[in-house]
Amino acid sequence: MNAEFDIAETLDVKGASCPMPVIKTKSAVDDLAVGDVLEVIATDSGSMSDLAGWAEGTPGVEMLAQEEDGDVFTHYVRKTE
Repeated sequence: MNAEFDIAETLDVKGASCPMPVIKTKSAVDDLAVGDVLEVIATDSGSMSDLAGWAEGTPGVEMLAQEEDGDVFTHYVRKTE
């Protein structure tokens, strides 16, 4: 599976558990340009709700999509400001 986004950067947080996927995602987004999309690849099932909640409560980021493929969870986050 691959969402239809122009990926600026991929962050691999496989093997990391809460709260590390969110912390690493925030740090990676901070380094992006406005409009860039970050692909986050995780193996922690909690990352689905954790990253969605973080994006919803964080100005300047937008969760574009989340995909689940077996034990791998992929998130697409856009920096909006």
